[in-house]
Amino acid sequence: MGEYDEDGLNVILPLSLCVAAGIWLVINRFQSFHNRAVPFRVPPPPQIGPRFEAHKIPNPNLESHLLYPELQSGPLTEDRRYITCFDPATGFHLDTILADSATEIAQKIARAADAQKEWRQTTFRDRRRVMLSLKKWLVDNQETCARIACRDTGKTLLDAALGEVLTTCSKLDWLINHGERYLRPERRRGNLLMFYKKSWVCYEPLGVVAAIVSWNYPLHNAWSPIIAALFSGNAIVLKCSENVIWSTRWFVDVIKDCLRACKRDPELVQLVCCYPEDAEAVTRSPIIRHITFIGSEVVGRRVAQAATEHLTPVTLELGGKDPAIILPHTNLQQWASLWMRGVFQNAGQNCIGIERFIVHNSQYDELHDILRQRAERLRLGSALANPGDGFVPAVDVGAMINEDRVRLTEELVTLASDAGLDVDGGERYAHPYLEHGAYFQPTVIGDAHPESEYAQRELFAPVALIIKYETLEEAIAIANGTRYGLGASVFGPDQEQCVKVARQLECGMVSINDFGVFYLNQDLPFGGTRASGYGRFGGPEGLRALTTTKAIVEDRFGWAIQTTIPKQLDYPVGSITESWKFISGLIGFVYGDGWRTRIESLTQLIEAARR
Repeated sequence: MGEYDEDGLNVILPLSLCVAAGIWLVINRFQSFHNRAVPFRVPPPPQIGPRFEAHKIPNPNLESHLLYPELQSGPLTEDRRYITCFDPATGFHLDTILADSATEIAQKIARAADAQKEWRQTTFRDRRRVMLSLKKWLVDNQETCARIACRDTGKTLLDAALGEVLTTCSKLDWLINHGERYLRPERRRGNLLMFYKKSWVCYEPLGVVAAIVSWNYPLHNAWSPIIAALFSGNAIVLKCSENVIWSTRWFVDVIKDCLRACKRDPELVQLVCCYPEDAEAVTRSPIIRHITFIGSEVVGRRVAQAATEHLTPVTLELGGKDPAIILPHTNLQQWASLWMRGVFQNAGQNCIGIERFIVHNSQYDELHDILRQRAERLRLGSALANPGDGFVPAVDVGAMINEDRVRLTEELVTLASDAGLDVDGGERYAHPYLEHGAYFQPTVIGDAHPESEYAQRELFAPVALIIKYETLEEAIAIANGTRYGLGASVFGPDQEQCVKVARQLECGMVSINDFGVFYLNQDLPFGGTRASGYGRFGGPEGLRALTTTKAIVEDRFGWAIQTTIPKQLDYPVGSITESWKFISGLIGFVYGDGWRTRIESLTQLIEAARR
């Protein structure tokens, strides 16, 4: 009998291992298939080709098609508006696009709502597969995306790689790895009074959300709200800036193609193309359940006011005047390269760019010399310029978004010159080859007064402003001395002291011995305070803001204990005196301070319960 058992074991054990391995392989294959990116292809637009040539528009603007008939893509009608798309670095005409009417916008919102009904039933695994597919595509096509962003905004390829591709990959990666953790139902603790109950918090899709975003990062500003909305189970209507409708339309079409490849409805994502004054078709829509706005304070106020019609919640990320406080005895050369990027990246058109350097008197001259000398060496131009024009494009700083921004910057910097300040640069730059480009010289303004207009108003330009301070208290007061409160930086040799200063700054985000890294960490919420807006996008807070937070309470021991109404509290109340003693004793027993109070209250409760 023993030999038979041993032989049987020799057969059964390997067989069991084979069955277990087979089951594991099946499960693993199933999971790997559903966690695998779905490949898809999108042809690049011809406008980013190495030999692209187009009509060069003198002093281009959004309505240049009204002056130059050759820019019109078809016959114009009196009741419809068009948008001229152009490259601000070269003046090249990219396209002329018909703006959406209010009726068309309403139809797009309705299509998104219909598509969302099925999408909200998808699992996190389904949504994660869309994110995986987008991330793989973006990494594989990063140069195409960077070139498209450059063509529509005039930025450099390096600025596009850092501000567009890198940050978007970071957000996708965070959603893939951590998004489900923050949106799945979570258990919440109860208290002694509710010991027989279990409590849950669920995060459910809102429905159709909207995002109205700025022009400075067309890829990231479009994809960031879209992927957050999709992962949280919503459909989204995106209203991008009319300045970058050409590139944004292409970036949104990529997401639509990804949804098709994943066998999902591309109508989940809708792009609205219109001028700001026509955007109320979005902001006043009763179907829109949440609005994320990124842009100017003036427009942000209009969005918030319009949203009150249907009590639509709004997240506002508005302007900033971010300070960089440099503590005494800081090694200035150590951080000089980082400061240059903090000021001049994206031609200074960066909401969390460094706008003010607040430096101790003893180090002012050294800092001024460092910034001035390095700014003078920066090269301006187009990253996509045709080498056949006679030069090789080695570019540090690209164009500003349009001539209006150049003119406004020049007016503000002129105020500093007229006040007798030391201004290096400060003028529009006439490029020798790109005569229709919107360029502004990298500028350093020294010894600025903290109350001056250029020190109080967001410049959003390639301008470094240096302000002196005597005491640390004065530096903090200067940093907090504007209407804004978006981001900030603190630099110094003592990190503990830097943190103490950071805690006293009135803003939403602070980097210690760094610039803007709070945005690359997608686990952190992004947003400001005061005139910089309210609410947060990014991180768990931003993701959950796109959901309905629902609390659910259920019985823990339903088979034995459920809520009942004691006769002392039942309607109609028999005795006010006895009912008061009962409830008063209960409150004292559960929440009383000290054992004596609790024992006396328990005694009172028992006596009242006996009656």
